[in-house]
Amino acid sequence: MVATACSSMGVKNTNSIQQIDLRSDTVTRPSAGMYDAMMSAPVGDDVYGNDESVNLLEVQTARLLGKEAALFVSSGTQSNLIAMLTHCARGEEIIVGDDYHAYIAEARGASVLGGISLSPLAVDEQGSLRVDQVKAAIKPDNIHYPVSRLLCLENTVSGSVQAPENIKDLAAVARHAGLSIHLDGARLMNAVVALGEPAASLSEPFDSVSLCLSKGLGAPVGSVLSGSAEFIECARRHRKLLGGGMRQAGILAACGTYALEHNIERLAEDHANAELLAEGLAAIEGVSIRQQTNMVFLELPADNARELQSSLADQGILISAGSPSTRLVTHLDITTQDVERIVDAVAGFLKS
Repeated sequence: MVATACSSMGVKNTNSIQQIDLRSDTVTRPSAGMYDAMMSAPVGDDVYGNDESVNLLEVQTARLLGKEAALFVSSGTQSNLIAMLTHCARGEEIIVGDDYHAYIAEARGASVLGGISLSPLAVDEQGSLRVDQVKAAIKPDNIHYPVSRLLCLENTVSGSVQAPENIKDLAAVARHAGLSIHLDGARLMNAVVALGEPAASLSEPFDSVSLCLSKGLGAPVGSVLSGSAEFIECARRHRKLLGGGMRQAGILAACGTYALEHNIERLAEDHANAELLAEGLAAIEGVSIRQQTNMVFLELPADNARELQSSLADQGILISAGSPSTRLVTHLDITTQDVERIVDAVAGFLKS
């Protein structure tokens, strides 16, 4: 009776169209293997330090990134904020790219909660900074200026892989001036796969590295902050300060461990699908496309982008309209067949 009543009220059958979600690689759902890992995970109390699954994830991540220790946290934003609070004191300064997530999309938490100023530098089209920019931005020892304490870089930046040699040069400049160096490596594994270099090699120039598990790696939640044992000990205190102490977190950490063991190399599939998507869209007359790793950027006027978003939503394809670029992100829930459907849908809209 209930089902009949609902049907008569015009409830939409959401299963009639297989949904494709291109808004981000954060929208992935756990695989069957990840669910199994979650269900069988041994747990304890992470605040007491005796959750076996959390401890395992931290050890594995630190080893992967070539660091002494690691800390499991709830999100990439929390991970970056903990790093900034650990590296810097009130009144000190962080030098950062003006298009980096830590500057534009984390509510300026370091300033709000830590009294730390952020000094943004313009990045180029690939999201990179130059050595001369960083040199010029580092403040002299003068009472009129904040103390430059941290250089914060990002890799990848909007899908763009950062050149390892440039990162080494930037880090050398910062280190020579006495600064620490932090990497927002939310999608670092995309760079690892694209370059074919070990994660520890790309992480080597940095004092601390934040790695997201909940983006292309496919875990439902969480990031890991890595660094020296001393740094992580202090970071753990800041995690508690921010309300980030978790208890039986092993059920989440087990997903992260599964992701590290199964979902790094498969990122190449996301890159291949993004390339295929870019090629298909570029073949449509009047469409401008750029792509790297798992991100495709579609250049459309703002009004057209919003209309496209609405049109695609009616066909079960979710995007976030942007201006001047609309970002389409491939991930483990996107297949080659999905790519073909997306290209056909965009072509149909633009030709209508």
